[in-house]
Amino acid sequence: MKIVTINKKSHFSAAHKLYNNHWDYQKNIEFFGKCAHYHGHNYSYIVSVTGKVDPKTGFVLNLQKLGDLLYEEIDKFFDHKNINLDLKEFSSINPTAENIVIFMWNRINKKISSNLDLKITLYETENNFVEYDGK
Repeated sequence: MKIVTINKKSHFSAAHKLYNNHWDYQKNIEFFGKCAHYHGHNYSYIVSVTGKVDPKTGFVLNLQKLGDLLYEEIDKFFDHKNINLDLKEFSSINPTAENIVIFMWNRINKKISSNLDLKITLYETENNFVEYDGK
């Protein structure tokens, strides 16, 4: 049986600031620069799912169902939110791209078959992106 990776791209817009509450304002500014103030991003992301092609359907995973899952679990959750203030899950976690992609991966990985490998690439800007595959 052949192994194939399928990919689905989506996006959301959200605001955040990078800030360590254990540091004073000046140390946050020194470390995070302008990102220590609230600002927004038009995030885009690619979810990659790798697995065996089902001989009955020809799918690794139905892309429509994957799209619906991403909309429910990621897009609706993050879109037009202030990640620091609106999402209790980030009340004590600095919403860096790294922490956001790990959160996304955990949320999606719970909803797909354990026989599938998941990787998420999150673009914070056109030039800055992170990847996470659960390792």
